[in-house]
Amino acid sequence: MTSDFTPREIVERLNKYIIGQDKAKKSVAIALRNRYRRSKLNPELRDEITPKNIILMGPTGVGKTEIARRLAKLVNAPFIKVEATKYTEVGYVGRDVESMVRDLVEEAIRMVKSQKMEQVKEKAALAAENRILDELLPTPRKRRTQGPFGMLFPSEQPVDEEQVDDQEGMANTREKLRQRLRSGLLEDNIIEIEVEDSKYSGFGFIPGVGNEDILVHIQDAFGNLFPKKLKKKKVTIREARKLFEQEEAQKLIDMDEVVEEAVSAVEQHGIIFIDEIDKIAGREASGNPDVSREGVQRDILPIVEGTTVMTKYGPVKTDYILFIAAGAFHISKVSDLIPELQGRFPIRVELEALSQEDFKRILTQPENAIIKQQIALLKVEDVDLEFTEDAIEEIASIAYIMNQTSENIGARRLYTVMEKLMEDISFNADKLAGQKMVIDGQYVRDALQDILQQNDLDRFIL
Repeated sequence: MTSDFTPREIVERLNKYIIGQDKAKKSVAIALRNRYRRSKLNPELRDEITPKNIILMGPTGVGKTEIARRLAKLVNAPFIKVEATKYTEVGYVGRDVESMVRDLVEEAIRMVKSQKMEQVKEKAALAAENRILDELLPTPRKRRTQGPFGMLFPSEQPVDEEQVDDQEGMANTREKLRQRLRSGLLEDNIIEIEVEDSKYSGFGFIPGVGNEDILVHIQDAFGNLFPKKLKKKKVTIREARKLFEQEEAQKLIDMDEVVEEAVSAVEQHGIIFIDEIDKIAGREASGNPDVSREGVQRDILPIVEGTTVMTKYGPVKTDYILFIAAGAFHISKVSDLIPELQGRFPIRVELEALSQEDFKRILTQPENAIIKQQIALLKVEDVDLEFTEDAIEEIASIAYIMNQTSENIGARRLYTVMEKLMEDISFNADKLAGQKMVIDGQYVRDALQDILQQNDLDRFIL
């Protein structure tokens, strides 16, 4: 799961989805490249080099989480996002900090398992097809010609010609049915199959008591001791194929191999994104008088420094996991974190607030740009949507002004503005089928008039 992308190539790929924030992109690109460089060293030196963890500082909605998520997706590395505020000190009700590592392992298992299942897709599809044929054309039981003691004392029996003919006819019918199945003529036919009852579980637990992780482990450990409960279900052949392909693919893969690769991927290439780390900065008591912010930091510290966490898949070392922390830091500062934790995040990058020009670029340039999304959504309803240049300018301007005069929520403001702008068109899309809708600057001002008036009023309210 290592990548041989150069830092410049990594930034270029991030630019497809994230506007601006060149400093942050450069820092994470270098951190990622260093992981590739480390993987090429001899084992003695490689074990001495640990990742250079990063703290991203900036207001909400400027791209902190998106940078980390896109980075992990770029190299197909195990990635999870956690909020620092959901963890509590050891001894208090809440999730323990080691659960972030267990969650990362689960994500890695899912990724590797999915990759392995993709490799055996063709074999699984053929096996699923045979199971469907078995349901459509059950094979008759062979005639017993050996008598009641035939099982104990097998002997040669003459071949029943009628039985042979029946088998040949059955085989021909089965092949004809297979061709119809492959042509898609039977996709909507209903068949009855047996599937595992997902609602059934040998154990249950009461949520919200602070021991979810322990009880999940108990359930995993003893769940296999109980037989799986099956239920009959009527589904279409299309649905049955999906269920059967998944079951057959799971039979074909080696779970021991999956676990081994997943654990290795976590230890060598895993990325944990710790959001809202500024909320646990400072040494004053938090909202809960029993739990200190410093206490949570000290519990997180061993994970970041490097320790061994026990999971249901075995021990997992965190020494080489890349940690990316993020926070607004508009009240607290990085220096408010305990010194030991500060030292484990040597790279600090301050992200810039988004400008009006940035909003304009966000609307149009990324691969998943908001305007591109809206055009695609309305195209489903056969509505041809077009945004003029002055409309884009107006949307960007309104979003920027709203962020300046009220709460600054970054690029998320564009979603608020766009949803309000498209409200009437989306509601009446069925009546507008076959038409071309042109969104210009005047339409934007008229549609968002209420928001602008309310925003102006809020400026005068103390």
